Parts: sequence; structure tokens; C-alpha cells
Amino acid sequence: MENYFNYFTEIEEHFQRRRGGILLLSTLDWALIETWKDAGIPLEAVLRGIDAAFEHYEKRPTPRKVNSLAYCAQEVLAAAEEMKEAAVGATRPDSAAGHGFQTSEIVAFLRRNAAQLESAKLPQGSGVSGGALAQETAVTLRELASNLENQDALPRLEDLERRLTVLEDKLFAVLLAATPDEEIVTVRADADRELAPYRRKMPAAQIAQLQKQYVHRRLLEKYGLPRLSLFYM
Repeated sequence: MENYFNYFTEIEEHFQRRRGGILLLSTLDWALIETWKDAGIPLEAVLRGIDAAFEHYEKRPTPRKVNSLAYCAQEVLAAAEEMKEAAVGATRPDSAAGHGFQTSEIVAFLRRNAAQLESAKLPQGSGVSGGALAQETAVTLRELASNLENQDALPRLEDLERRLTVLEDKLFAVLLAATPDEEIVTVRADADRELAPYRRKMPAAQIAQLQKQYVHRRLLEKYGLPRLSLFYM
């Protein structure tokens, strides 16, 4: 996948332009973008898919607007497959990984997330301490920030992103373990309800991943936790 950290913003803005009006993306929409990112779908393929979906939609005799990014899911997967077959953008200079980033911006992002984790009130489960993990994660983020300040050059962002992804995965695991089952069931039911109109447009594997990402986002919102990935800078 392109190591392109404006992925979320570019997709959101492109969808809004094609729709012809500002629409705040839903939890489902953000979760869908997350599944595309995790699947390694290039930004260009997502933008092409959105364009193709709107071109088809605009031919229909209906005045209603597209109200969910999920409407574009099928076309995005088709565009990704076309790009894969054509080997478009198969290589990308590694130096592009840090394009547009300053060390000071990354340091501020890490410390801001550390402060948010330190003030969060997380659930406690049997043998599971969300608060303890949050404090440990905050310490790690501050250490990463200090290390960055002491380096002369910007590090490989791919390496930093992998480290942040590991920290995020641990937080998700603790939240799932410590949150009461009935709350998780309710969130899953919400996900199923929002996904219902789009199930025929997505393969089963994508639906399963989308449900997982939906639950993750809802839990983070519930406990006021930040996303640690550089994609959320």
C-alpha cells in the first residue's frame, strides 16, 4: 500500500465533493475507510471507485443524495482489482513516506495522545486493567516523542506506524475484554443495522472486518481515547 498518511482526509473530502455537499461521515463510513487502509487498497483506487459509483448513481432518475460511503464499496474494490492487474503504482520511492511531515508535528501528535490516554477513565475487568495499559502506552508515546526530538532526520514513518499499530491493538484487546458483554452485543447490533443496506455490495470478509472496525471505533468514542496511527494526524 502507498505509505500515504493523508488517506482518511483525502477520501472524506473527495466523497463530499462528489456528493455536492458537506456530510459528516458516520462511524460506519470511518470504519470502512479503515478496512480499505488495512487491506492495502491504494488511495487512488478508492478515489476512482468513488467516482465510478457516483457516475453510475447520477444516471439514475432520482433526486436523492448518496448518504453513505458504503454505497461506493463495490466500485472501490473493483478499482483496486483493476489497479492490481495493471500493476499501477506498484513501486513508490521510500522517501515519499515522510512527505509533508515535520518532526515537530509528529512529536506534538504523540504527546497529545499521551496526555489524552493519561486522563482517560478506562474499564477494569477480571484480571484486566485498562487504566494501567493506558498509562504504559502514554509513557511509550512520550519516549517515542523524546527520541524523535533527539534525531537529526525524520525516521522511516513505516517503522513508527508499525509500533503505533501494536500499541493500538493492545488497547483494543483490553477494551474488548473489560467492556461488559451486553454493551458489545448492542454495538454489534448497531453495526449490523447500518450494514444491512450494503451487504450485497461487499464480500463476506470485508463485512467481518468492517464489523470489527465499527466496534473498535465505538469503544474508542465511548472512553474518549485517541487513534494512535499517523493516519489520524
